[in-house]
Amino acid sequence: MNLKKLLMKDSILPELKADTKKGVIEEMVSGMAFAGKLTGKTAAIQAVLAREEKMSTGMQNGIAIPHGKTNAVDQLVVAVGIHPGGVDFDSMDGKPAHIFIMTLSPENRAGPHIQFLAEISKVLSRPGLRERLLSAANADEILNLLTT
Repeated sequence: MNLKKLLMKDSILPELKADTKKGVIEEMVSGMAFAGKLTGKTAAIQAVLAREEKMSTGMQNGIAIPHGKTNAVDQLVVAVGIHPGGVDFDSMDGKPAHIFIMTLSPENRAGPHIQFLAEISKVLSRPGLRERLLSAANADEILNLLTT
């Protein structure tokens, strides 16, 4: 899977403002809508929140990967958000999340979503990358860090 085709500057939010799980989800979906990546903002938010109700997507090491399936998109779309202060995301390790990778995929397609998660997990496991993402100055720098 080519991350350069999925990750685009217009859906990278280097300074998330929201301070709650729901707020982060709404802010990131709004960023996707502003970038023209989806047709129904409300449906997309509901899909991600419904997934969070089943089980939190807050992982460990300051990473959360909120995602949902919705017909508001016709292909896999991705947004990246950074919150330097961190947000309680009910993470597995009990620590705040700082790096958010959100995906939305069509309800009838599972493959690309799983492939993307595997690829981004490899990227985020690189030593020192998470710290560099948190100190990145802008969307261009974040994009470069995730795709090189």
